[in-house]
Amino acid sequence: MKGVLLDSDTLGDGIDFSPLKNQLSELTLWPSTQPEQVQERIKDTAVVMTNKVVLDRDTLQAATQLKLICVMATGLNNIDCEAAAELGIQVCNVQAYGTASVAQHTMMLMLALATRLPRYQRSVAAGEWQASPAFCLMQHSTLQLQNKNLLLVGYGELGQAVGKLAQAFGMQLLIAARPGKKDDPRPTLDELLPQADVLSFHCPLTPATRELLNAERLQLAKPGVLVVNAARGGIVHESDALNALRRQKIGGLAVDVLTQEPPTDGNPLLQALNEDLNLIVTPHSAWITPEARQNIIKLTAENIARHK
Repeated sequence: MKGVLLDSDTLGDGIDFSPLKNQLSELTLWPSTQPEQVQERIKDTAVVMTNKVVLDRDTLQAATQLKLICVMATGLNNIDCEAAAELGIQVCNVQAYGTASVAQHTMMLMLALATRLPRYQRSVAAGEWQASPAFCLMQHSTLQLQNKNLLLVGYGELGQAVGKLAQAFGMQLLIAARPGKKDDPRPTLDELLPQADVLSFHCPLTPATRELLNAERLQLAKPGVLVVNAARGGIVHESDALNALRRQKIGGLAVDVLTQEPPTDGNPLLQALNEDLNLIVTPHSAWITPEARQNIIKLTAENIARHK
């Protein structure tokens, strides 16, 4: 079985690709692949591996030898899965490869918001501590997480991992019903928002979750709630959340994802980073620990072995 990986650079440095090589007779690694290069690079291969490269219907129809697509991520939005099914091409992804990494990053964002880290760092950089008549600064009110309510939207493996870490800080968990699932007996997001001190998203981006947190829903939230999104860009309406933060309706906002990635056309949250706000934007980096990235290779090799 010949295989090709179309965008190996997306996995970063220091990756051992030998588990893939052990499953294939031949493996070609392309650092990156432009749309016009895809058909040529996959035309004679049985296994195609991709992280973000798009495989559309026309591309799949031209790949007459293709038997298996391995997406080296959880999301399948870059694959025309309907066309693949019609053509008898199997599609698989990797799940739970970075649970520890993303849960750790989520807690980092939560803790940084609770301690007002962005604002205190800005105050120190501006020389306010150096000029203070007292031994400390305390103009930005912080939040002790113990006995506070953490509302989780999405309670799969990742949401549960975050919940376990939060409980170690003494937090109480509130679990919202899965958005769009009418037979879920748990309380809805709207019902739980007034009780939440911290809100964290761990759900996929679907029609039911797109712009789930918007201006209307923010009106239901407890004043000062901290909002964390390390799930998918588009779940939080960025302009609405930013307006709520500026009006001090919410106490902090931290995102690891944006609606457009990379944000080549700009983004209101990026433009607001120089303001004195409790705002954090990280560059979709929650998943990038070496352990998580290597686990993608391991799980992809297992997928190939299962589909031989």
